[in-house]
Amino acid sequence: MEDALTALITREQLRIAIEAGAVTVVDALGGEYYAKQHLPGAIPLVEDDVADQASALLPNRATPIVTYCSNPACPNSQRVADKLTALGYTNVRKYREGIEDWTTAGLPTESGQLTT
Repeated sequence: MEDALTALITREQLRIAIEAGAVTVVDALGGEYYAKQHLPGAIPLVEDDVADQASALLPNRATPIVTYCSNPACPNSQRVADKLTALGYTNVRKYREGIEDWTTAGLPTESGQLTT
């Protein structure tokens, strides 16, 4: 799959969308990486879990979703975005620069596991 198939979102666009509550952010790293640090409000969803968990975590397939992982070299966010798109999600974008860019810019993160 080509990287260009998933629309990208900039850090500033994502920051505004998160603050407005206008996007669901998906952390494609999961596990200990998610527990240590993730974008505000992000939910963990790794490639292997998309098929089983996407419909429960993301019931509305038209909702704006942004996937991210650590940095542009990390393939996880694209793989999760591809799987979501294949499942019929219609508004998936990717924050290619990832959490390293977010934290370098001094923007806030959260830590701990997802609680439902």
